[in-house]
Amino acid sequence: MRRVAIVGAGQSRFGDFPGMSIKELFAEAYAECAASVDRGLSPKAIDAVFLGTLGTGGFQLGQPAALLASHVGLAEVPSVRLENACASGGFALLSAVYAVCAGVYRTVLVAGVEKMRDLSADHVRYWLGVSGDTEYERLAGLTFAGIYAMMARHYLSRYDVPRIYLSKVAEKNHAHGVLNKKAHLRRQISLEEAQNAPMVADPLNLFDCSPTSDGAACVLISSEDYAARFTDRPVWVLGYGAGGDHLALHDRRDWKSLVATRDASKRAYEMAGLGPTDIDLAEVHDCFTIAELLAYEDLGFCNRGEAPSLLDKGITRLGGSLPVNLSGGLKSKGHPLGATGVAQVVEMFLQLRGQAGDRQASKHRTGLTHNVGGSGGTAVVFILGRDLD
Repeated sequence: MRRVAIVGAGQSRFGDFPGMSIKELFAEAYAECAASVDRGLSPKAIDAVFLGTLGTGGFQLGQPAALLASHVGLAEVPSVRLENACASGGFALLSAVYAVCAGVYRTVLVAGVEKMRDLSADHVRYWLGVSGDTEYERLAGLTFAGIYAMMARHYLSRYDVPRIYLSKVAEKNHAHGVLNKKAHLRRQISLEEAQNAPMVADPLNLFDCSPTSDGAACVLISSEDYAARFTDRPVWVLGYGAGGDHLALHDRRDWKSLVATRDASKRAYEMAGLGPTDIDLAEVHDCFTIAELLAYEDLGFCNRGEAPSLLDKGITRLGGSLPVNLSGGLKSKGHPLGATGVAQVVEMFLQLRGQAGDRQASKHRTGLTHNVGGSGGTAVVFILGRDLD
């Protein structure tokens, strides 16, 4: 098994870009990724392209990886598209890491892309819904927000947590997102605004929901013996793990936790030889604010029912001992489904190399990314570090 290094990373702006195609979004992310490679990037150095995308809207369901690779001069590079709902990007990276570890490839471009803002609200709800159980959830009228609302109700009730803590997540992540020039919702909000937004699915209101976004992200990974051709300061993949659970919420034994996250993080910690207390910062999958609270506990950052205390103490804010979602998270940065998991790694690449600007964490030796598919049917966790040891 070979060690894997991240040697380049970049992303497009996230937001609403009606005049841009998925080709243009991909090209923007690829260009930034290539420019970040310290010793330059020749297309000939790339052995394969792994693309994560749900294919929202159905514009290019067949062979989008080949389409996008050829658009940036990689027409003769083997390419493959992977789909795992909102975790498509994370699982594209996981598959690429497997391939490099196995010695199949030396260098792989991993990308994620989604174009969501060209659709009507009804069509967006449809495409979000396809990641749930079609027969028993989507066709019964249950929305993506509705599923997480039920999870939120169970969590708040079980641990007697006031609803304000959902709003505290939103306020924190918007404060971080203001510092991110690539963020979709680059706007500061007060705790009062977050609490009083229109209700979407009780107890989740508008500010508890991440936006649907257009965007793309790319990372370049390499085997350990090849990484020095690109940089002297790689970010190392120290550990990784994937987990799964029943797709339908009603089949799960616990609505206050994601089994997939717990299993994925356990495997990642064991591989890295680290534990939750060794993590300096994290990017977690806050598609809804309740999802961030669940992630704190499922990733081992605190005990069950204690996630609110991390917010009260400022632990997960910029300047805290474990800042979470310094990019703004899905809540502020945006959530172009297939690009999200890759963009989390882009943020960690910048943070661990000390290149995150105004939102730079003071401690940045080890970082964790957490990408969830849908309401938790799948999850993938990566632990990244600046140094090999």
